[in-house]
Amino acid sequence: MAAQLLSERRGRVLLLTISQPALRNALHPSLYPEATQHFRAAVEDDSLGAIVLCGDGAHFCGGGDLRRLQQQRTQAEAGQLQILDALHDWVEAMRACPVPVIAAVEGAAAGGGFSVALGCDLIVAAQDARFVMSYVRIGLSPDGGGSDALARALPPQAALELLLDGDVTTAQRLHALGLVNRIAPPGQAVATALAWAERLAAGPRVAQQRIKQLVHAARGRGHRAQLDAERDAFVASLYGPEAGEGIAAFLDKRKPTYHAP
Repeated sequence: MAAQLLSERRGRVLLLTISQPALRNALHPSLYPEATQHFRAAVEDDSLGAIVLCGDGAHFCGGGDLRRLQQQRTQAEAGQLQILDALHDWVEAMRACPVPVIAAVEGAAAGGGFSVALGCDLIVAAQDARFVMSYVRIGLSPDGGGSDALARALPPQAALELLLDGDVTTAQRLHALGLVNRIAPPGQAVATALAWAERLAAGPRVAQQRIKQLVHAARGRGHRAQLDAERDAFVASLYGPEAGEGIAAFLDKRKPTYHAP
């Protein structure tokens, strides 16, 4: 049975759960278009403020199903190219999503599961969570944006260590490297991520979207182009209703209200 993507709305937060616990929530191509649609739909849903992505049960995601990949080797390459394009559409949709996306990692985040977690904006990991870029151990290179995320976030030596060794890495090591934002007690990653998501969801959505766009585009721009992008985003924000409320609330010494109750 292929993995399912379960969705649950909690106020302004959407909880998405990769569900196939018998196989450590292994990824399946049938999952990718549905996941992409959830993140793209956020563009039109002003009532949504944040998304939390987690796995069902003890693990986040064990990556791709090797039995499926073995079978794929007997078929035309074009089919696998289409599958990877669909996976990469999902990862790109998370980056383009206008609201913060938080990965809540319990247990294993392996291979494509690690890549998908890195594709989120923020990562909350349980103390005993384990991460591994296991591709090299079976003669593969990464997919799901893993190489891109690590190369952008880390010095080449650190990124290559994770990719070339293929060894299991602790949440604490990734926290020290800046890849994991927060460490939670075992079994509390989802609860911690949801609490953070609720706080972010109460914030100014348009400003948060502009911040995401600035950060994700920064490495592809020259310094002057990034300064110009910051200028344009700042001016657009300043003359928008969120800044009007935020500045007024600060001057009035009260908490700002960005969304109707």
